[in-house]
Amino acid sequence: MSDHTAALVRLEHQLGRLLVTGVVLAALCLVGGLVLFVADHGSTLAVKVLNVGLIVLMATPILRVIVSMVEYVRIRDWFFVLTTLAVLTELGWTLFFAFISRARD
Repeated sequence: MSDHTAALVRLEHQLGRLLVTGVVLAALCLVGGLVLFVADHGSTLAVKVLNVGLIVLMATPILRVIVSMVEYVRIRDWFFVLTTLAVLTELGWTLFFAFISRARD
């Protein structure tokens, strides 16, 4: 197996672990927040735990793009560096405009 192929296999394993960890952590937070919400309907702790779960769930794909870009830089695959950089830029602009529009409301 060539070095490039080995690096891609390693990247696939890293991304798989990242995605599973992110989804499991988000699910645990969401279930915990839901249990807290049902136990004490007006609990601010429940809302905070639910928000953390949603943030982790939304951050997982962003982290996937960042990890991919770092690995592509490391293996010097410039086409995919530029591609993942474009995706990361688009995600960044989307978050920026979402926060700006929320601040106006």
